[in-house]
Parts: sequence; C-alpha cells; structure tokens
Amino acid sequence: MPVLPAKLPNTGTTIFTVMSALAADHGAVNLGQGFPDFGADPALLQRVTDAMAAGHNQYPPMAGVPALREAIAAKLNGVYGAAYDAGTDITVTAGGTQGLITALQACVGAGDEVIILEPAYDSYDPAIRLAGAVPVGVPMTLDYRIDWAAVRAAITPRTRALVLNTPHNPSGRVATRDDLLTLERLAEEHDLFIVSDEVYEHMVFDGQPHESVARYPRLRARSFLVSSFGKTFHVTGWKVGFVAAPPALTAAFRRLHQYTVFTVHTPTQHALAAYLADPAPWQGLSRFYQAKRDAFRAALAGTLLKLLPCEGTYFQTVDYSAVSALNELDFARWLTADVGVAAIPLSVFYQQPQERRHVRFCFAKRDETLALAASRLQAGLG
Repeated sequence: MPVLPAKLPNTGTTIFTVMSALAADHGAVNLGQGFPDFGADPALLQRVTDAMAAGHNQYPPMAGVPALREAIAAKLNGVYGAAYDAGTDITVTAGGTQGLITALQACVGAGDEVIILEPAYDSYDPAIRLAGAVPVGVPMTLDYRIDWAAVRAAITPRTRALVLNTPHNPSGRVATRDDLLTLERLAEEHDLFIVSDEVYEHMVFDGQPHESVARYPRLRARSFLVSSFGKTFHVTGWKVGFVAAPPALTAAFRRLHQYTVFTVHTPTQHALAAYLADPAPWQGLSRFYQAKRDAFRAALAGTLLKLLPCEGTYFQTVDYSAVSALNELDFARWLTADVGVAAIPLSVFYQQPQERRHVRFCFAKRDETLALAASRLQAGLG
C-alpha cells in the first residue's frame, strides 16, 4: 500500500459528532449540535417538489440559478445598502462551510497567515491549513469582545487575511459598528482580505442591527461575505448557502468553485428563489429566536449556571464554575451522561485550549425540547 499524505494529521472527529453520539447513547436532550429539531415551512418544501415536477433536475449554471442570485443580490442591497451584482458578485455554494473553504483557498496560499478570533468555529483552522496557510489565533476578551489591540499585535508582514464571524458562534455576541470601522481601518492599513462568516445574520436580538461587511463599502471591496439558507430557513441538511464578493474576488472564487462542487442542487435553488419573494420568513427570524432565548434563559435563571450575554445566533453560553471544578470537556460529558443534557465545551474552539468553565447550549429547538432540557438542568444543577 502506498503511504497516505499526512493532511490535517492533528485533526480528529469534530466535537459536534462526539457530543451528539454521546447524547444518543445516554438518551440526553441534545443541545450541543446547532440544528433545529423542528421542521421547515411546508410552503418551502412544496416549492422543491414543484421545481422537480417542473423539470428543474439538470445542471444549473455553475455560479447558481440566475433567479436565486438575483433574489440574493436584491436582499443584500435592500437590507445593507450594498451594491452587489447578481451576475458578477454572487455565487451559490454547498453550504456556508464550502463557501468559507473556497474563499480561503482563493485569497491565501502557502506561508500566508490568517487571523482567526478565538473561540473560533472549528472549520476555520483546518480550512486555512488546507490552503497551505497558517492560522493565527487571537483570543477575544473575557466577555467575548474582539480584542483589537491583540489583533493589531498579531499582524505581521505575512498576514494576508482575517476571518470575521458575527453573530459569533460559539459565544452569541455580535460585532458593533465600531468593530467594523476598526476592521476597515486595519484591513486597509495592512492590505488584508476579510472572510466574513455571517450565517446567523438574521438572528440578532433586542433591536440591534446586524453589522455586516456589506454595510461598509471600503470593507465590502475586500471581503467575501458568507451566509447560509440552511440556518435561515431551518434546513441545515440542505447545505445551500452563498458567497457575495466584488467581481475580482468572485472570479477567483469561481475558478475554484467550478472544480470542487461545480454547482448546487438545482430544484432547491429554484425553490429558494421563489420563496425569497416573501421577506416575512427571514424578517421574523430574530423575533422567533429571541422568544426562545428569553424562555430558555428564564428557565435557567434558578440554577447555579451563570448566563452570559446572548446578542445573536441560537446559542446560549453559560459559566458553570458554581457547579463544578471539572474541565470543560469532562463537564460536558458528565452533563450529558448524568444530567441528560448535551452541551459543547468552548475550550475546543481554541488552538491552545483555554479553560474558563464555559459551555454552549443550542436553543434552536421546539418549546417542549427546551422545557425538558431546562427541567433536567434545574433538577441536576440546583
């Protein structure tokens, strides 16, 4: 047998797979992996069936069905005051993850450095390494804000790009206007590309706006904006997203996109294009998830868990230091096996694990699922 090349030799099974398997083994309520346990709008599902019946079952254009790209551009331009062109600036992707990987492949190469803000979603590090580049982790502040002094200190002549994630997974915080303006200045000063993971763009709470890179023309000019229909419309298994970027960046992106996935499931694209004609489903998403957040937080208020701020996403981070001295991974395992609720330890989202006794719950669940989880946490944690 030939020897296999050692790609990502230190990368194992993702924590989401590990904790979901553990939850299944112990009959635990799975608040670990970030997916809804409720269905999508039947009207959206019917549109997929209608698209298949109408014969939309062959290859679509490589960049995506034109009607869907036009709908995406119209939404971005309307919401953020952007100027994206459906023909030259929008590419439909096989989920947000493919969009992130391809964007990084397009803008960095061997020996380049890419700054990631930690705790960072676990696909960033391997995606950067697969591009031949070096991920440079910069920890956020103790309250999960971007530490811009630390970011500036981490920039070297080899720094080529920065990965932004807002609303932020796993912390649930959101970037502010000042954050985006600071990033704009740093990106121009050091000539950086920005890969902006905005898959939770329509889950921002308490009346705050989502500060997208699309709102800032000078930042937009050097950014790949990544988003996901799976997150927005409760269909994570469809794996359909998009990347918006200026023409030169999109051209580089598409050169790679055409030889990786080439294109994305045709009837689903037609269904999404038609469904986007009504903005109500995504316009009501923040209100929908804020109600779940508020109910879940209220149910946990009587426990020994300290609730950290949750400004966006569908994740609630808690401090369990009043409950246990276990490290985060061991606590998450104990919580799953003995209390019957699965969570994700934040320590796994760092290059060098940091133990702060924080775990993350997903509240994108039915009300009865959240009530059952809360009752177990109330009984098990006091």
